[in-house]
Amino acid sequence: QVQLVESGGGLVQPGGSLRLSCVASGFTFRTYGMNWYRQAPGKERELVAGIISTGAVTNYADSVKGRFTIARDNAKNTVYLQMSKLKPEDSAVYYCNAASPWADDYWGQGTQVTVSS
Repeated sequence: QVQLVESGGGLVQPGGSLRLSCVASGFTFRTYGMNWYRQAPGKERELVAGIISTGAVTNYADSVKGRFTIARDNAKNTVYLQMSKLKPEDSAVYYCNAASPWADDYWGQGTQVTVSS
């Protein structure tokens, strides 16, 4: 049974930091690219950051470059999103995604991030 379980969301003040984690199980994690998406109320889901299977290459949405860092630990089947200098517009439900060109994508249930004073 495939599972992606996100954690680490919460309420944080503008300028603060959070680290999201996503623990994977039920598939060969080290062969999948991993992504973080987010969706705010009334908006489409957007790609925030991605990392290839080996961790050697990452990519970011322009809106988070220089503030967010994606990383993975294949020994722990975990992908992280370190978020700093958070802004109110970063508020959204953040989803973990596992992607492979040879198999179906998998999604987590999401974790809420709220940036507010």
